[in-house]
Amino acid sequence: MNIDTPSNPNTFVKNRVKELFIAQCERPAVLKDISLTRLSPFQRALLVTDGTVTRFIEGYQLTPVQVVLLYQARRKLHNHHNWLEMPTGGNIIAREIVLQSPSTDNQTPKIHAYAVSQIVHERLPQSVVNGLDAGINGLGVLLHHSQLETRRDLLWWGVERVTGLPSTIAYYEGTPFLSRTYRVVADRKPLMLITEKFPLNV
Repeated sequence: MNIDTPSNPNTFVKNRVKELFIAQCERPAVLKDISLTRLSPFQRALLVTDGTVTRFIEGYQLTPVQVVLLYQARRKLHNHHNWLEMPTGGNIIAREIVLQSPSTDNQTPKIHAYAVSQIVHERLPQSVVNGLDAGINGLGVLLHHSQLETRRDLLWWGVERVTGLPSTIAYYEGTPFLSRTYRVVADRKPLMLITEKFPLNV
């Protein structure tokens, strides 16, 4: 059996990533380009995965990953939000977490990702909202347990030197992160907008 292979794998990967991220032209100015060839296979997989990131990291690195809640609060939107399709004054949950491996021998935990989410809780099953309020699981696990059928729209990606980090991970200030933003949609309604930032030099 003959299997067609791309004559230039680098061009093939670049074009495939371009197809996946549907709003790359709208990415924030702080995000800069980086050649995909400079990313490791693991980082390229993180960039395009549309599954649960926590499980992917655990499976790839064979290490448990903790979801650590840094901040969570209910807010009202000050402006119309296009990607969430929410009007000014709409209710959301703002949430910040880190994914980390447990610390050993009094060492600093290894940070895999820092994620910021805006969640339209009124569109979620009550079981997911209860789980968010309890702060005991990651979003991916809560959505999986709810059996809600969702899809992920990858929006944009790039590299940035992150500032304004929470105090618990402030030592990463100014270091490069691989960043991507996507939204989770169910029944044609956006449920949440998530930005994940992965330390680049790990």
